[in-house]
Amino acid sequence: MTVTWTQHSPVTRGKGILTLAFSAALVCAGIAIAPAAHAVDPGSLTGPGYVHDEADALTPAEEATVAERLEKLSTETDAKLYVLYVDEFTNPSDPEGWANEVAEASGLGPNQYLLAIAVDGRTMYLSADSAGPLTESQVVSAENAALDVLGDDDWAGAPIVAADDMTTSLNGSSSGTPGTKPAADYSWIIYAAIGVAVIALIFFFLQRRKKNKKGLSGGAPSLAELERAAGSALVQTDDAIKTSTDELGFARAQFGDAATAEYEKTVTAAKKHLDDAFGIKQQLDDDVPDSEEQKIAWNQQIIQLLNEANGWLDEKAAAFDELRGLEQNAPAALQAVTAARDERQTEHATAVSQWQKLQQTYAAAALDAVDQNVSEAELRLQFANEQIAHATSAITEGNSAGAAVAIRAAEDAVTQAGQLHAALQTMATDLSEAVQRSTALVAELQGDIITAQSLADTDGRIAQVIASTQGQIRAAQSALAQSQANPIQAVELLETANEAIDTVVKDARDALARAERARRQLSDMIMTAQAKINAAQDFIVTRRGAIGATARTRVAEAEASLTRARGLQSTDPERALSDAQRAAQLANDAMNAAQQDVGMFDQPSYGGGGGNNDVLSAVLGGIVLNNVLGGGSRRSSSSGGGFGGFGGFGGGSRPSGGGFRPGSFGGGGTRSRRGGGRF
Repeated sequence: MTVTWTQHSPVTRGKGILTLAFSAALVCAGIAIAPAAHAVDPGSLTGPGYVHDEADALTPAEEATVAERLEKLSTETDAKLYVLYVDEFTNPSDPEGWANEVAEASGLGPNQYLLAIAVDGRTMYLSADSAGPLTESQVVSAENAALDVLGDDDWAGAPIVAADDMTTSLNGSSSGTPGTKPAADYSWIIYAAIGVAVIALIFFFLQRRKKNKKGLSGGAPSLAELERAAGSALVQTDDAIKTSTDELGFARAQFGDAATAEYEKTVTAAKKHLDDAFGIKQQLDDDVPDSEEQKIAWNQQIIQLLNEANGWLDEKAAAFDELRGLEQNAPAALQAVTAARDERQTEHATAVSQWQKLQQTYAAAALDAVDQNVSEAELRLQFANEQIAHATSAITEGNSAGAAVAIRAAEDAVTQAGQLHAALQTMATDLSEAVQRSTALVAELQGDIITAQSLADTDGRIAQVIASTQGQIRAAQSALAQSQANPIQAVELLETANEAIDTVVKDARDALARAERARRQLSDMIMTAQAKINAAQDFIVTRRGAIGATARTRVAEAEASLTRARGLQSTDPERALSDAQRAAQLANDAMNAAQQDVGMFDQPSYGGGGGNNDVLSAVLGGIVLNNVLGGGSRRSSSSGGGFGGFGGFGGGSRPSGGGFRPGSFGGGGTRSRRGGGRF
């Protein structure tokens, strides 16, 4: 994904400032000026014909030329092309969703295409049915042809060159010259002459308006816009790197380390940029006040870092697709993912048994992070079974592209099922270690109490801390003695007591003793922080379809803090302890934010509460990246699969029964196979 801000003139459809001057002059004569640009909700096409100009982008002559060309396309081919001009897309604002909603509302059939153009918004999208006569690559070609001429504000030329390209794709020849623009209309020159007398007045008006509306269309983005763009880029890049890492694992297993070393370096470099961006986001979110200039600069830096990271991944997307060659190697890949599925299904029974044992041993609060792992893993495996069946049918039918899409979705589902199983084992290990650490901490605190009792207590503060520490020890021991223990809570209680009593005895220890004490505390705190980070990471990675930037930022910063703590263990244990404590707190914050996001995802407005639960689970896991919650609309997003940003790159066809696309290797720029574009 590349975040850009395109500057363009506020007069995007007229003939420049002279035409504006003429319009102002005509006000006195009672001639109405076109209303200001406004956002348009999607609806259905109204009225007859192929041209629907709600933005007044075309002259009458241009509209007639476009209508004639589109009528010719209809008579020469099996395809029909409708063009709709509006000022801006809204509800939704993304071109793909907006155009597809209009196509659905208008009842367009498989051979009917809609070119939607937002003139002031400077975005467009060619809505196409996957069952239509044009292949995915042919639709992309027509869309790109229109995009090229729209960059020159050639509103009439866009549907004409798209129709030419479609004719070439369907018949092998064009009825016109691709890229040819309609004859220019120079009648505006006459009108411009009339407005010369008021040019000075209009110039003054425009200059004042420009100052008053700084930051609107054509100006620098506002802080709020930058914050939205940076947050969106963080989420999408994090997902892109996670899916790229999964995809890289499939390739490494298939072709070995040597063949995938180049891609490994790319993912590592992209991950470094992502970590740096998360670090900046954490600075923006902390309690330290930042100036507006700092906030703007840091958000711009986040966007720049993520643009670079996605660019590196996108550059490798095509080559990676060639390396995997799923379409050519579909039978072998299907066999591999089927074997992996079988292995995950075998281990699922073990995971169920382990989960039952955890529930019997530990309190529910200690298991929050994994309490849905067994059911989620089962849903992922059901989804994998469905995709394996789709791939098998597609191979039998000779549909290698469809098989590749299904295989990639099955791979992701099987991988996440394994991650969900592994998270249970990780939790079991962390809880067992917490029990051992609690016992050791109790012994250490009892020694601290003896040390504190030997100190002079001039103001009674030492006695107060000793009593508090003894109370914390009893509470921790009680938490461990219950039939369903919470050792993580016990460690937290003991660490709180440890910190309090350390404040009392700190001045009585020399520097060497304090450092040794910090080292002993550090190992415990690193264990606690790592356990919390593991839980948060496992929760986020298997539910990333619902989780936003805040949780991801906190867990990334928690990792960074814990890494710093480990690096300072031998040289500065006190500072390392502070970093480890901060890592534990950030991991707590990450888990809280992630659980809130998933809770929102489960609400009815986010698609929860019924329907195809295995597919919904795949959406939650970030496997399926399309709007499957809408019921599998035939005008859904482009095909899945392929190395590329935000889940895919390049061609491929849409899944025949899908309405989804799986994530894959690559940066943000290729997560969607195509998505219209800015011009």
